[in-house]
Amino acid sequence: MSTLTTATTNETTIDVLNDLIEIHNDRITGYRNAIDELKSEDIDLKPLFTDMIVESEGLKLELSSEVQMLGGQTETGTTASGKIYRAWMDVKAMFTGHTRHAILASCEGGEDAAQKAYRSALEEEDISMSVKTKLTRQQQQLKQSHDKVKHLRDQAA
Repeated sequence: MSTLTTATTNETTIDVLNDLIEIHNDRITGYRNAIDELKSEDIDLKPLFTDMIVESEGLKLELSSEVQMLGGQTETGTTASGKIYRAWMDVKAMFTGHTRHAILASCEGGEDAAQKAYRSALEEEDISMSVKTKLTRQQQQLKQSHDKVKHLRDQAA
């Protein structure tokens, strides 16, 4: 592989990883806002939302380490200008005055967005198999979280 091809591959990989880091930043912000907006009767959701924040912080750390190993700068923002899309747009507004079902449906929408971001990242041809393996594992972990939120949403209907 030529140096130019390696540089292009690294650049593409860094961009893809940073897009996913932005999604995790969105997810963290979204769940923090969700916790802030919980009504007293829905406070039982706080541990789940806290777990989702911790999960994204851990996955983001893995992605950041990969970016740094490739010589890139880790993204610190959210996807407001997003190359993939905005996952958790104005989450606080979505939660204000909403029912338990609406809160969980909004969270599920964010989880769907994260799944879409990972599918898009895994379709990128210019990333290594080792990175794809890591992304596949992270996507599967996030799918489990998605399914928890979906289950609770279905129960709240």
